[in-house]
Amino acid sequence: MNKLSIKLGLLFFLIIFGLETFMFFFLHSALVESRVEEELIALQTRGNSHRSILEKNFDDEIISHVTLMESEANTDVVITDKNGEVLNSSIPKERITNYIERPVNDISWEGHILEDNWKEEAFISTVSPIEINGQTAGHVYMFQSTESIHSLINRLNDHFLLTGLIAVCLTFVIIIILSKALTKPLIKMKEATSKISKGDFSVSLPKSGNDELGNLAESIQLLANDLNYLKQERNEFLASISHELRTPLTYIKGYTDIVYKRDLSNEDRDKYLNIILEETNRLSDLVKNLFNLAKIDENSFVIQKELLDLTDFIDKIEQKFTPAFQEKEMRFEVDCPEGQVLMADPSRLEQIIFNLLDNAIKYSSSGDKAILTVRNNNHTIHITIKDSGKGIPEKDIPYIFERFYRVDKSRTRALGGSGMGLAIVKELVHAHGGTIKIKSEENKGTEFELIFIGADKNENNSISR
Repeated sequence: MNKLSIKLGLLFFLIIFGLETFMFFFLHSALVESRVEEELIALQTRGNSHRSILEKNFDDEIISHVTLMESEANTDVVITDKNGEVLNSSIPKERITNYIERPVNDISWEGHILEDNWKEEAFISTVSPIEINGQTAGHVYMFQSTESIHSLINRLNDHFLLTGLIAVCLTFVIIIILSKALTKPLIKMKEATSKISKGDFSVSLPKSGNDELGNLAESIQLLANDLNYLKQERNEFLASISHELRTPLTYIKGYTDIVYKRDLSNEDRDKYLNIILEETNRLSDLVKNLFNLAKIDENSFVIQKELLDLTDFIDKIEQKFTPAFQEKEMRFEVDCPEGQVLMADPSRLEQIIFNLLDNAIKYSSSGDKAILTVRNNNHTIHITIKDSGKGIPEKDIPYIFERFYRVDKSRTRALGGSGMGLAIVKELVHAHGGTIKIKSEENKGTEFELIFIGADKNENNSISR
């Protein structure tokens, strides 16, 4: 009884069996009553027919003829005079005495049903008055044994019993099939959720339709796929973190041992100490990025927006980055019209642009250029950073914002990238309610477009969005 299929099957069986039983009893009762009523109507009609003949010739010969006719039928007739004396009968008088002794005064010419209790009485009977010249001259009593009715009812009961058994068997079979059909996908879902709870997300549930069960199966399959993706992401994340932490630590430990154990010249010592410093800074940046990602995942990353004058903001960025571009022998151009304003967190927006400009420097060569453009288009601010560097292969573009994803791991390692910069940029842009788009062609350059909801600065410095 612990299986859902058994419970559903038993419940359906009890409901359907109850309905079938009620319908069978109702139909049986209706058929029996209808059949008895038909027998009474036929008996009354036969009595009225005899009465019509006797009203034309109410004599011994006709009475005997009528009695003789009924003696050959499955019904019986008793003819009495107006005082109730039996003139002739096709049935022994003692069997029907209690019927003909009943008062029959004031009976209409259409006749009257004298007895209809077929369950307890031996006969059903009717009576029809014989009227001659407006006076009642006698009565015609018609009798039919209830044995024939009981025999008919027994045959009807047998048919109903056989039909009922067949219906119950068919219902039982159909319910078994239906309950299994209903519970089969549920059992598969239970097995799937059991595997998911044990950490096995490689489940496959077939689409069983557009009903609730189909939607549930689709939801469980989607959950399993998401959990499997998260598991893979977690494993890759941990592997990447381990690798990212191990590399600078290895450099720091190795060069520290060299500086500590060997008698080095001042030049070599400064060289190794500089490497240790670079790897320490890299490790510090990595931990900082991890901390930022953790805060973003926990929705505890605070964005404190304020009204920014983008002209001054971009000028400061240009001043900070121009030396880095000059050192790489690259051109850096800025195009920001006057009067552009934006509601944003200045430190986070600076972090976004710094990351993108830093990538432009890392993945470009001497003689390349980078352009920072700001435009206002239909109340949206578009900040574009375009370079003419190495570009990104088309197959890598869909994954470029994923954490720890590198287009060229060996090259990125040489350039000091951890694969988290663009992931943080994307999260920061989304935290501002903006979007980021990328266009890139290998060996031709990359373009990042940041789109934010614009703001207008009025006289009292209020903001309309």
